[in-house]
Amino acid sequence: MDTQVNVTLPTRAEMRLLQVLWEVGQATVEEVINHSSFSTRPNYKTTQTILRIMEEKGLVQHVSRGRVFVFTPCVTREQVGRLSVRTLMQQNFGGSPTELLVNLLEAGPVKEAELEELESLIRNYRLRKQPVLE
Repeated sequence: MDTQVNVTLPTRAEMRLLQVLWEVGQATVEEVINHSSFSTRPNYKTTQTILRIMEEKGLVQHVSRGRVFVFTPCVTREQVGRLSVRTLMQQNFGGSPTELLVNLLEAGPVKEAELEELESLIRNYRLRKQPVLE
C-alpha cells in the first residue's frame, strides 16, 4: 500500500489557518479565530468551512472532543514550502533552479552573510550528492 501523501498547494486563506495550526499544534475553530496572528478576527463559519475543505484536501484532520472538533495539520511547513518552490519554479522559471536563484538574488539586496550561507549550503549539497569512491 502506498502511503505517500499527495499534497496540494494551499490557498492563501488555507495557509493562514495552517500557520496557526503549525504554531499551536492543534486547535478548535474558536481557538484558531482567536489566535493573535490575525489583526481582525476571522468569521467563525467561514473558518469552519475552510477547515472542512482543507480536511477534504488532506491538509488537516480533526478529532471530536465533546461537541467541538479539534483540528491538527497533516502536512508540514517543509512539505508545503517545497511544493511552493517547485510550483513557482515550474510556472515562472521553466523548471530551472538557476533561473529561480538568479531572480531571487536580483529581486533585492542580499546581505553578505546570506550570500555566504547560500554558498555554504550549495557546497554541502554537492558533498552529500557526490558518489562515494573507494
